[in-house]
Amino acid sequence: MTPKAQNSAPVPRFTLAELAERSGGQAEGDRRFVLSGVAGLSEAGPLDVTFVEGARQVPIAAAGCAGAIFLPVNLELPGRNLIRVGNPRLAFAESLALFHPAPHQPSGIHPTAVVEPGAEVHPTASVSAFCFVGAGARIGAGAVLHPFVHVGPDTEIGAETLLHPGVIVRERVCLGSRVIVHSGAVIGSDGFGYVFDGRGHRKIPQIGTVEIGDDVEIGAGTTVDRATTGATRIGRGTKIDNLVQIGHNVTIGDHVIVVSQVGISGSVTIGDGAVLAGQVGVADHADIGAGARVSARAGVMKHVEAGATVAGFGPQRHSDFLKSQAVFEQLPQMRRRLIELEKRLAAAEAAAGIPKEPGR
Repeated sequence: MTPKAQNSAPVPRFTLAELAERSGGQAEGDRRFVLSGVAGLSEAGPLDVTFVEGARQVPIAAAGCAGAIFLPVNLELPGRNLIRVGNPRLAFAESLALFHPAPHQPSGIHPTAVVEPGAEVHPTASVSAFCFVGAGARIGAGAVLHPFVHVGPDTEIGAETLLHPGVIVRERVCLGSRVIVHSGAVIGSDGFGYVFDGRGHRKIPQIGTVEIGDDVEIGAGTTVDRATTGATRIGRGTKIDNLVQIGHNVTIGDHVIVVSQVGISGSVTIGDGAVLAGQVGVADHADIGAGARVSARAGVMKHVEAGATVAGFGPQRHSDFLKSQAVFEQLPQMRRRLIELEKRLAAAEAAAGIPKEPGR
């Protein structure tokens, strides 16, 4: 089954009133004004819509030439085409998708793709050039596999899931619906497990799997290890940045944010809604509670309470860490003052005839 030809789509255009209706906002100004693009506040042109979140951005918007502006209900910007919304950033994001819809991928299997016997590919799915789909794998409705994607045997790819070029999804892995995996990511590689037998490190077979929930996004170059036994799990709506390492048997809850270069060791549990900033390291079997915030480059060696914000190596509460950093910056000045005080004390003791203590 060869993919059908793709038709070029016209450039989307919306009147101020139409865009307001699409975003659930209230139009103010010329309701028939036609917009043909969307751009950031500093680069928006006379036919673009942009957004303002706070009062500090109002003068920038007033000096600019944007055709229309998403504006919070509590701010004023006289003489401009406005769309009043509760969340301007969200409206801006939705407008990006409206004006720049994702290219339609033709359904079908490219002649150069290899689909092994026993695999099931939904008729509405798209399997591009040089893809591999192993025996027993299932590709859901509307799923898109870009060129050079590898899907291992007995793996399940959910409906409308998007795998960018060069993604590898190993055997017996399960991806939910509307998952996005970016280029170079590897899902289901072996966990890092070895036992020393007296002469060398013997590999522990990694016979588990990976289970990824709906609406998860995984960045380029990220790796998610399969479990030794059981499953490595990533909850629905979680977003994982580029170059993240997730070890075997990790459990990540729903709607978690994991930023670039985070390393998560085996058997870690991360609660719903937690945020791990860039370059955070998490030791094995640590537990990060729901809603916790871990600041950049922190080292998590033990339990982090739900809702806590922590920083540093240890780590400690973010407020205590900032106080410690402030003291640390003052250490050179404190040292000079201590040396001066020691000199004055020594001079006063000498003048009073007090013998100098040994070692001082």
